[in-house]
Amino acid sequence: MRRKQSLATRAAAAARTAQSLTLLVVAMMAASLVAGCASTPADKAPFKDVPAERIVKPDVTQPGAGRVAVDLRRERTDNVIVRFRDALVYVDGERVADIMNGEHIVFWLTPGTHRIAVSTQFDPVVEIGFFVTPDTRYSNRASVSFNDDHRIMLRRVAN
Repeated sequence: MRRKQSLATRAAAAARTAQSLTLLVVAMMAASLVAGCASTPADKAPFKDVPAERIVKPDVTQPGAGRVAVDLRRERTDNVIVRFRDALVYVDGERVADIMNGEHIVFWLTPGTHRIAVSTQFDPVVEIGFFVTPDTRYSNRASVSFNDDHRIMLRRVAN
């Protein structure tokens, strides 16, 4: 035998259901907004060369006897918070260039360990020891990107 529910009980149950649905919709909207802020790579396109006016020390970008090419790339991103920030590039403690989104620069360095570093106007200097080798089994390439907190990162890239 089924008990009859009062009108007030049914109204309270309907209100709880509506409240649960409202909370679900709000949670889904919040999740989609947060996901929209995540840093994602932009479409694949060739890297552009850094223009000459943003190269502070051009002698490092010229090939020479006994020097090896080191390619530094600024990974593309569609995140507007970091997209238009220039990254200051340092080699062995000296500022050599400013690199923007989707650009790359080739340094010609002597074999051995060098210090490559990057920073922005908002970030401290991030530096790595970079071993330059003429051995073609190894890549002489580094990548500049930004993490989820919009902080600059620098890493060596394998072939």
